[in-house]
Amino acid sequence: MATILGHDLSDIEFWALPWSVREDVFRALRAEQPFAFFDEPEMPGFIRGPGYHAVTRHADVVEMSRRPEVFCSGHGAVSILDMPPIMAEFYGSMISMDDPRHARLRGIVSRAFTPKRLQDVLDSVERTAAEVVADVAGRGEIDFTVDVAARLPLLIIMDLLGIPRSQYDFVLTQSNIVLSDGDPEYVPDDQAEWIGAFVTAGANLATLMHELADRRRAEPTDDLTSALVNADVDGQQLTSAELASFFILLVVAGNETTRTALSHALMLLTEYPDQRALLLADMENRLEGAVEEIVRYASPVVFMRRTLTRDYTMNGQDYRKDDKVVLYYYSANRDEDLFPEPERFDITRSPNPHVGFGGAGRHYCLGAHLARRELRVMLRELLTRVPDITAGEPDRLLSSFVNGVKHLPCEFSR
Repeated sequence: MATILGHDLSDIEFWALPWSVREDVFRALRAEQPFAFFDEPEMPGFIRGPGYHAVTRHADVVEMSRRPEVFCSGHGAVSILDMPPIMAEFYGSMISMDDPRHARLRGIVSRAFTPKRLQDVLDSVERTAAEVVADVAGRGEIDFTVDVAARLPLLIIMDLLGIPRSQYDFVLTQSNIVLSDGDPEYVPDDQAEWIGAFVTAGANLATLMHELADRRRAEPTDDLTSALVNADVDGQQLTSAELASFFILLVVAGNETTRTALSHALMLLTEYPDQRALLLADMENRLEGAVEEIVRYASPVVFMRRTLTRDYTMNGQDYRKDDKVVLYYYSANRDEDLFPEPERFDITRSPNPHVGFGGAGRHYCLGAHLARRELRVMLRELLTRVPDITAGEPDRLLSSFVNGVKHLPCEFSR
């Protein structure tokens, strides 16, 4: 089993180590073994494959992202291990597809986002952020992740799809299970039982979408679900399975980037008071740069996987057909070749070519524009209403896939 500085990226306990330790490991990988080969983790219910190359340099991550014909997503993008068929039924979303199927789905979804609907969504960010902050502004102490960071993006997505807010707790619980990566707060300790919980959560979300879709086919409204179920692009429509998997992608991945980035934002602005002062001194001109630096530093999605479609040589490394490569965005966003003093949090950093929303190419995050908007609006709302808000000690998600924060106590003047 491969290790670097005595650590194995496939060991979940590695991801429980302090950031400083993990950063040392990735720094060593970039410098000494940028395509290091690791054994795959063992997990009941999954077929353990032959291993994977850990791709840790920014240039390599970007180049692989731009060559989907060689480094494909269709054999598994969101997990190192190949998903069992029962999971693929619910989690076979666009991020795990290649063209032409990927282009077809992305085209149908893109058509549903008319200019008016897109503007309505962007406008709703302002209203929802104000609502969320108003709900907590009088308390003085809250769990920031639960009460603010998780609520904003999930409420926006639910309103966009036309899901009643009475379903908020249900949707949040299922999405937490999906992204748990086995964290014992959300799923049983026993891995075999965790697989069952993961499948059940996907089935529950799919059922919710099927029921809503049936109602919208019978009685269309002006929400996105109606647009998707009734969309017809060149005679093609989303199947029920495609609609359900896109819904799961939206409610899970669509809110996780913003939730994680917002939690890290408060942690960073607390840890670096000079950067907070800089932002408060000229918020209009520095907010955009602050958001980009927060996403770079937080790297909410740690990696995505690709699979080789043929033998290929890139930057001196030989790959064989069916090899797995894991693109570590977390490491690429700290690559010294692109980011001077990468461990320094600097809201004025420019340029800032991070891959926090994925590398360039057809799988670049479809929701990046909305996520940026949510981050800008919520930071402005927070720092205007409760400018002295500070974070306590975070309770981090035990995950190799999401750099998540489960709970974040914070204080501010009422």
